[in-house]
Amino acid sequence: MLIAIYLVAITAEAMSGALAAGRRNMDIFGVAVIAFVTALGGGTVRDLILGRFPIGWTQNPEYIYLVIFAGLLTTVIARYLHHLKRVFLVLDAMGLIAFSLIGCSVALEMAYSTPVVVMAGMITGICGGVLRDVLCNHVPVVFRHELYASVSLVVCTLFLVLRAFGISTDLNTAISFAGGLTLRLLAIRAGWRLPTFSYQKRWE
Repeated sequence: MLIAIYLVAITAEAMSGALAAGRRNMDIFGVAVIAFVTALGGGTVRDLILGRFPIGWTQNPEYIYLVIFAGLLTTVIARYLHHLKRVFLVLDAMGLIAFSLIGCSVALEMAYSTPVVVMAGMITGICGGVLRDVLCNHVPVVFRHELYASVSLVVCTLFLVLRAFGISTDLNTAISFAGGLTLRLLAIRAGWRLPTFSYQKRWE
């Protein structure tokens, strides 16, 4: 289930990256790079931090073809994509949850401690979007809009708590996925956000 969702998610993330590149008037090469980084950047950063080699996508070149094709296709159909905004929000939410759970699973397989497992899940879930926004010269949206990074934190924590109670991996994954997706969609619908910090005064 997670693999199928993962493929859908990296496709959607690649398309969102291409749209971000288009808003910055990048050329076709720039579009392809931003699409790739958005879709596969989170897993790459996770693998580098955890010392997991070879990096995942290097062993699955079909992922590279998929995300670059999705990014370039977006340049052709971009004018029609605003009609699919809600679909993209759902796919993005699914991707966030799937990436987070995959990140947790990878760190667990490598026998890392609980805090590292949680961070690995969060890095996998949000770093692609962070890299996209940084390369496009934006403050990352994951830190400004409805609950996003915190949803990843909740999902990772729930997954580990259920695992500690002996819930089977398949059932645990299903419960964590459903719970995280519900939380993210409710956050979008209700506009739930964490308190913001604003400090404008300059140091004297």
